Amino acid sequence: MNDDDESSPPLPQGTRNYLTPQGYARLRAELMSLLDEERPKVVEIVSWAAKNGDRSENGDYLYGKKRLREIDRRIHFLTRRLDIAEITDPTRHHGSDQIFFGASVTWCNARGEERTVTIKGIDEADSLAGEVSWVSPIARALLKAHEGDEVTVMTPAGPERLEIVRVSYPKPVTA
Repeated sequence: MNDDDESSPPLPQGTRNYLTPQGYARLRAELMSLLDEERPKVVEIVSWAAKNGDRSENGDYLYGKKRLREIDRRIHFLTRRLDIAEITDPTRHHGSDQIFFGASVTWCNARGEERTVTIKGIDEADSLAGEVSWVSPIARALLKAHEGDEVTVMTPAGPERLEIVRVSYPKPVTA
């Protein structure tokens, strides 16, 4: 699948775009902001600049057209991603010790080092916040395992065994 956006990796062929409810809301808000606010402003600037004569040296016109293409590309990307989105609420697994989408998992490697990651959607995972995409090698190794299990993940240095120390999910919000 070619999503015309190099900033996000492609989804595996034939899969849904799994997202948490928060991730879906964030992508949808970005799409609506582009459609309702940013794109109309840029169209207005380009329209105004086009009326000013020579377009070949008109910075407002040239920049505006470039920005409009970027916005349209992002709108197309977001629309396609949201069309195939499958919202998966991790709170429904609260209390489970098995690893599914949305789990926060703490593991320990052979050197005794512990690390915690949260498995999120490909369009919402932020590695700086300790989040990994569900299609990443570490997430694929962890998925469906249980607290206390050992899994093997392939790393650039070769296979590494990890012991799953803790599995947690967010608590459901009660109204």
